Amino acid sequence: MAPVEQDALAVREQLFHERVRECIICALLFASLYILCHFIITHFKKHTDFTAVHDDEDAAVNRIALGLCTFTLAVALGAVLLLPFSIISNEVLLSFPQNYYIQWLNGSLIHGLWNLVFLFSNMSLVFLMPFAYFFTESEGFAGSKKGIMARVYETSVVLLLLTLLVLGMVWVASAIVGNDAASRQSLYDLWEYYLPYLYSCISLFGVLLLLLCTPFGLSTMFTVTGKLLVKPRLLEDLDEQLSCTRFEEAAVSHRI
Repeated sequence: MAPVEQDALAVREQLFHERVRECIICALLFASLYILCHFIITHFKKHTDFTAVHDDEDAAVNRIALGLCTFTLAVALGAVLLLPFSIISNEVLLSFPQNYYIQWLNGSLIHGLWNLVFLFSNMSLVFLMPFAYFFTESEGFAGSKKGIMARVYETSVVLLLLTLLVLGMVWVASAIVGNDAASRQSLYDLWEYYLPYLYSCISLFGVLLLLLCTPFGLSTMFTVTGKLLVKPRLLEDLDEQLSCTRFEEAAVSHRI
């Protein structure tokens, strides 16, 4: 074998091993996040929802919805932790540039994690969470055979109709905002334009909801904290309490 072919084979082998290593690391990270999110959801969820008989249809639906919600929470937690992970991995690489066991924290791994998080976050936002909600509320179409597949069929139809409705509203809104003829074209550029636009609209709605709910949450938190905490004795006015006691004693004596 020629030296050039050996070098090319070595490069392909190195790329293959790096790809396998990145897949293993991503799988281990996601499995860890999934297990953590499963414990979090089952801790705050009512335990009676998952203690039914295993062959019961509602119990199976609850388990499927639990899996979808756990997957979505794991993706959200990964998206939150991805930026700190990128910063920490960059600092570790700068601190130990020659360490063999730190070389897997490279830019290719971070870039792959960003792509996976963006893909799964869009899939969870557009498909998994609405599917989990409609799946728990579905009962199957009238006249159809009862079972899990009947619920899956009804949920898929409802989700498809909702997707067409939302995409139509987004397309109409973009056509109204843009005055050029290109904004009124068909949905051939769905992946490049309309899905990012829909993602931006949902993100804006989430930010506005956060700004609206944060003050109410803080005020409620301080109100509950003020009711639960005991007022310190040092801040009480003893003279005022004595005068109130005298007035109460005088009122009772006057009634007697």
